[in-house]
Amino acid sequence: CFSSSVRPSQIPVHLSKALAENLYVLQYPVKSATATFDDGRVVNCCVKPINQQIKVDYALDTASRHYDAFKGEQFALAADGKQRDKTQKLTFRSGTMDKQSFLSAKPIEDVGRYLVCVMQDGEMHATPLKGIVAMRQMFSYFDKQDTRTKAEQKAERDADGAADDEELTQVTVKFAENERMRKAREKSFNYLSEMEAEEPWCETFWHEKTSSTAELERQKLFSGTGAGGSGRLASDNAALNVRPAEYMELLISKEKTDRNIDSLLPSKVVCMHKLSHLPLEDQLKVLLTDAKVITSQQIFDLLPNRTLPPEKVRRVLMKVGWLIRGNWVAQAEYVYPDGSVSGTNGVTAEQMRNARDYILYRFTKCDRLERSQLVTITQLPVEEIREILCSIAKLNPADRTWSMLLPSNEASLCVEEQEICERQAAYWKARTEFFNEMERKSNIAGSSGGG
Repeated sequence: CFSSSVRPSQIPVHLSKALAENLYVLQYPVKSATATFDDGRVVNCCVKPINQQIKVDYALDTASRHYDAFKGEQFALAADGKQRDKTQKLTFRSGTMDKQSFLSAKPIEDVGRYLVCVMQDGEMHATPLKGIVAMRQMFSYFDKQDTRTKAEQKAERDADGAADDEELTQVTVKFAENERMRKAREKSFNYLSEMEAEEPWCETFWHEKTSSTAELERQKLFSGTGAGGSGRLASDNAALNVRPAEYMELLISKEKTDRNIDSLLPSKVVCMHKLSHLPLEDQLKVLLTDAKVITSQQIFDLLPNRTLPPEKVRRVLMKVGWLIRGNWVAQAEYVYPDGSVSGTNGVTAEQMRNARDYILYRFTKCDRLERSQLVTITQLPVEEIREILCSIAKLNPADRTWSMLLPSNEASLCVEEQEICERQAAYWKARTEFFNEMERKSNIAGSSGGG
């Protein structure tokens, strides 16, 4: 028997599901460990969502001294032929082999046992996988050459009279198909191949790993429930973590295309084209709910129409937001609309709105709040209070208190904004009795529990 007084080290493990339905692992089994695509340039990327197929084209460095220009031209000529059909899509538009293509195959059908994990601050965050695919190089230009060669040979035989004088007619015999035979046919290789061939390719955008969009997606690998999770939740505040020009690039695609831009953007981000067609009030609702906490100047910079008079924007802002410590936050009814419930315990929208208003009210009085105290007063579960706090505040690890996401901006307020603060102060004063009643009930409940 062996015993030890030393406790084994423990690592907190958190589950993140933000990317669970869209996370794939791409393997390149035919590439060596040194010959990676870390610096490769993707010229085209397509997917078949139903059959979960991926095709990626990587550019070749045709100017490299290791590139055989003559052989590259021969491959392009063999693939597309001398007499190129204008209606047919060229394999190599530049006239030389300037790319190599990879097509995915499924090495593992059941990926339920696999996770992608990241370590940070002594915590492990795990995300389930949607699929694992093996990327293997395609040689479709050889197939094109073989197909065209066979067609040319057949045409020559027909021209020389080599074809049979008697025309053969193909006869197809069909048998009655029962349910068992139909299921067996649908599982056959030929049937599955036909289904894959019939599904059209959908072109997608490939974002470089150093881009801000890729960084936003990587942050979704982290769960917001860990000790350091509250800091990572700031990545959801796209308007606060990137410069205005970068935020604009996320909202609208640079490429001139009629593809559905909304499907290519991070979740809950409205494209600038769609935002510009909304009324001003709806535009401000989108900006406030997306940014969580934002300054007046940031709002003016992000509005599609920057020629609007500031006084008009401020008038509408008063209807949809609160000016807390010099920064704007969305009013609770737009964060928790009627009929909605919280994400963890299903708390009603009215309860969530009252708790959020109380927390904002407290922030008008003090700089830092304690979560345990808020749980006691609002009588909501810990998860719901954390959800509200993470949308407007950040955790201070030193003393485990919460403060607003942005520092106080009251010193920079203009005269009109100071007047707005005074008007909104009347609202908080009118609700003071309600908030005091919440605190009294929590004190009574605490005293009864202690007795």
